[in-house]
Amino acid sequence: MKKYRSSGVLMHISSLPSKFGIGDLGPTAYNFAGLLKKNKQHFWQILPLNPVELKHGNSPYYSYSAFAGNPLFISPELLYQDGLISKDDLEKYCLSEETYIDFPVIYPLKEEMLAKSCKIFNRSTKFQYEFEDFCQKQAFWLDDYVLFEVLRSQFPAQVWNKWPVEIRDRNKNTLKSLVKKSEAEIKKEKIIQFLFYRQWNKFKNYCRANKIKIIGDMPIYVTHNSADVWSNPELFKLNKNKIPSFKAGVPPDYFSKTGQLWGNPVYKWSAHRKQDFEWWKERISHNLSTMDLLRIDHFRGLIAYWEIPAGEKTAIKGKWVCGGGNSFFKMLKQNYPELPFIAEDLGVITEDVVKVIQELGLPGMRVLQFGFDEKNFPHNLHLPHNYIKNCIVYTGTHDNNTIQGWLQKETKKSQKRLLKEYLGKNIRLQNAHWEVIRLALASVAQLAIIPVQDILGLGENARMNYPSHTDSNWQWHLKNEEMSGIKEYALPKLRTLTKTYGREKII
Repeated sequence: MKKYRSSGVLMHISSLPSKFGIGDLGPTAYNFAGLLKKNKQHFWQILPLNPVELKHGNSPYYSYSAFAGNPLFISPELLYQDGLISKDDLEKYCLSEETYIDFPVIYPLKEEMLAKSCKIFNRSTKFQYEFEDFCQKQAFWLDDYVLFEVLRSQFPAQVWNKWPVEIRDRNKNTLKSLVKKSEAEIKKEKIIQFLFYRQWNKFKNYCRANKIKIIGDMPIYVTHNSADVWSNPELFKLNKNKIPSFKAGVPPDYFSKTGQLWGNPVYKWSAHRKQDFEWWKERISHNLSTMDLLRIDHFRGLIAYWEIPAGEKTAIKGKWVCGGGNSFFKMLKQNYPELPFIAEDLGVITEDVVKVIQELGLPGMRVLQFGFDEKNFPHNLHLPHNYIKNCIVYTGTHDNNTIQGWLQKETKKSQKRLLKEYLGKNIRLQNAHWEVIRLALASVAQLAIIPVQDILGLGENARMNYPSHTDSNWQWHLKNEEMSGIKEYALPKLRTLTKTYGREKII
């Protein structure tokens, strides 16, 4: 990233247009990557690829596995090409184009489709060697994950710490017996993960061949009801009944007056140090095998995190507690000398956090929407004239409104005035997103990432996530007509600005 000035887009896989209700790793993903290449955009930033759940709002930051891939992203069209579903099935699973992703409809359809694919897979020897190789190489997480998935289906609506004690506490003989009894179900879950990673790795290699780097996203925390905590309870602050003693979140901030109570269990960092951070090494290495760069979400939590006692209804009564510390960052430098990481350094950032980021030489984040408040203007670090080269500028992130939505629904008159003064001219609302994009691309920041919603100038209805709001998040996706707009005018215009501000050279 540090070699040349560059630019790219932010869009999750789920937001691709699709005939099957949700974006996937099929032809449309390849077409979009081709458009990025054609228009000199060398980075594609996505959100976490892990499985999601309806009961947790389909959030990619609240998954039941830190290693598994999301089955919803498996492309029916590629399954058909591999002979794993019939043409009739391909047509059966087509859906009419909806304004938003309808998760309650999509989950059962994908499950039915993948069940058929697994049956055909089992009758064929076509992928046998490749499948066995995958299972062997990924056994360090796959074996626990697939058993956890099978047990979740056997104990529906129960968190794992409510399972029979011998299963909850992972009695070796009990687990061995369960594996033997559940061979068919376990193989099915392994096949699904194989299909996901087979499609993902082909797509990743296509992007690399076309000089497009993928920026992945790793949530700092994992979910309590996950394969990760069930298989590694000693690494988290749990009581004797395996219930979290404390929960993660952040204090009151820009997004919420009462803070954000995420609910994830917090790490027992002393246990991680004792194991020489082996779990972290496996997790980070796994992510880097699928991505080119990795954004570490809530990076400051590795230095100090907001710990909230279990039972609190808000995040107000939390306290700061030391995180992984120097030994963790020493491990990072030893195991990943190129440090292919981006530090998500938004929110409450103290001097100790700034010091670590600078010592590691990691790029931090700048978000233009955060720059225009009277209290800190013109010294706000999110204003372009205060940037350093080693940072990434965004017009907004997946947690922000779109630029059009921000201007229409969130900005005060004083903020609009400051934006006008900063640009040095009056701006028309319908073109305002391009003026803000121009600020990002013209800045000294080494990399500029623009959400695809802002390239299209979409309004508040295209927002991806509203932190602290539990409904209607993660549902936005491109429609076919918008994809045409990206091809015909949005990306070509971005390419022109990319050239103007010296960001088009291939990395």
